[in-house]
Amino acid sequence: MKPLIAALLLALATTVHAEVLPGASVESLLAIAREVSPDLRTSRLEAEAARERIDPAGALPDPLLRIELENITRNGTQEATLSPSRAGDTKYTVAQPLPFWGKRDLKRDIASAEADQASGRASDTWVEVATRIKSLYAQYWLSSRSRQLAREIIELTRQLEIIAQIRYASGLGAQQDAIRAQVERSTMETELVATETEYRQLSAFINAMLARPGDARLAEPLTLRPLPSGLDPGSLNERLVARNPQLGIETARIDGAEKSRDLAYRNRYPDFIVGAVPMQVQDRVESWGVMLEMNIPLQQGTRRSLEREAERLLEAAGARKEALTHRLGGELNAALANLDAARTTEQIASTRLLPQAELTFKSALVGYENGKVDFATLLDAQR
Repeated sequence: MKPLIAALLLALATTVHAEVLPGASVESLLAIAREVSPDLRTSRLEAEAARERIDPAGALPDPLLRIELENITRNGTQEATLSPSRAGDTKYTVAQPLPFWGKRDLKRDIASAEADQASGRASDTWVEVATRIKSLYAQYWLSSRSRQLAREIIELTRQLEIIAQIRYASGLGAQQDAIRAQVERSTMETELVATETEYRQLSAFINAMLARPGDARLAEPLTLRPLPSGLDPGSLNERLVARNPQLGIETARIDGAEKSRDLAYRNRYPDFIVGAVPMQVQDRVESWGVMLEMNIPLQQGTRRSLEREAERLLEAAGARKEALTHRLGGELNAALANLDAARTTEQIASTRLLPQAELTFKSALVGYENGKVDFATLLDAQR
């Protein structure tokens, strides 16, 4: 009794710890890809890096320290020295650069817009990865069903061959019928090999998307995701404009271009440097001074060119988003048209073509068994 209990416990532990293979559904593949996709991880890290550039973009520059030793020979009474206490006097200048009002905020906004673009690229990367996986899974499912269908057809052809051999042995059919059945089965076995190869290739492609070895095992695909119904082109176009990551990237690019234009106009005004200047004589500070420094924006022609450049870049960003909106809208409507056509084709095939083909085959099979239909007609019906 104890060995039986131990065996049952071992079987239960093995079942609990058994590896759950991905691939039974597309959701299982997407869950893994969201965690391990190298492309997605790269885009996410780039987005995080872009976020870290926002605060430094609007920060003040580091302060400056300048030390000036004057009269280091004390009017020729001593050797030259670099000691502040022995020089004639030492001037210390501590200065802080101050950009003109509003420039720091604009630089921070530009960095924020670039970070939004990076986040949009991360979202777009996930859309591309998920779309690729969904497409591969659909082909993987189709290949699995084609492989199953090929095996069923091979078995059906084997039955036709048996029927042909029985009729030939009974003197009711020609030997050529049995040979043609064998040729048909060999042809289907060749197609099965091609289907098996495609199945393994798709499995390798899916594993590559999941950062797994190409020969790693996948579960047999069980079902496809249900197709959406009741799709309204108007609402879908609204969702496209509001949620498409590519359009989000272009929106962030426009925002950054607007801030860059504003910064170009703000560069008409000078930047400043303010500082304090203590004066040391020997071992004591004798006096203090303050300083103000500013650049003089005389190169107005250069600034006007930069302003026009910023304006053109903003217009280009708007035109790019408009073109992308039209292109994506066209692709969406084309996809909806293809979906409607596919649904119509599926309905015709399931409600008319397949039942008619099945009736034709059964009728041809009965006719062949009764000698009323030749084998060529039976093979055509089987195909």
